[in-house]
Amino acid sequence: MTVSTDRHGRVLVVRIERPEKRNAIDGPTAEGIDAALNGFQDDPGLWVAVLTGTSEVFCAGTDIVAGPGEPTPRGGPYGIIRRRHTKPVVAAVEGLALGGGFEIAMACDLVVASATASFGLPETRRGLVANSGALARAMRCLPLNVARELLLTGARLDARRAHEVGFVNRLAEPGAAVEVALELAEEICVASPTAVSATLAALEEQWADAEDQGWAATRRAEVRIAEGPDKREGLAAFAEKRPPVWSDPTP
Repeated sequence: MTVSTDRHGRVLVVRIERPEKRNAIDGPTAEGIDAALNGFQDDPGLWVAVLTGTSEVFCAGTDIVAGPGEPTPRGGPYGIIRRRHTKPVVAAVEGLALGGGFEIAMACDLVVASATASFGLPETRRGLVANSGALARAMRCLPLNVARELLLTGARLDARRAHEVGFVNRLAEPGAAVEVALELAEEICVASPTAVSATLAALEEQWADAEDQGWAATRRAEVRIAEGPDKREGLAAFAEKRPPVWSDPTP
């Protein structure tokens, strides 16, 4: 099993556990995340979920060799990216959250990060575009120019800066992200679960049109990349551990 769960009263902790692959998402892992979050959403006794990885890494995105598996009916890519949350999900990030791993954090409702965590969207360095939500969500999760810089350059965003710009809700000491996330979850559990659910729904309803436009724009960007040579070159260069040789841009 690459996904495990444990219950803390009204809080469910969901752990991605593929440390040998930096917790990259393959088909079984996506199905495991989906099953865990389906169970969470369907259990009236669970009010908040905490999604985390291992002590060294949150998630490195898609397993490039195995592939991410098919989108799930309720969760979409990775079992979470297009999930409609009826209850809050808190990301607890230790170490790296790269590519799809960063996009998983964006798909959560709140983020707790270790002070040594970092986030990045390296897709353009691979000849790709971020296709698991960042093109739709980065501009709402981050200040516009910060989002642009991360998306265009592939630069890393460290946890302290992510906290300063408002993406990370709370910083934790190294190794304590889950502990702090559980504290935040318990604060949520003091509130009415019906009021919390209604608030989440109202917030998401206001972003629905922007989400639809963002996914349509993402698809157009994917098509443009698929029709050019840079996707093949970027993936080949990554596999061969060499600098890519890019083509001139196509309109």
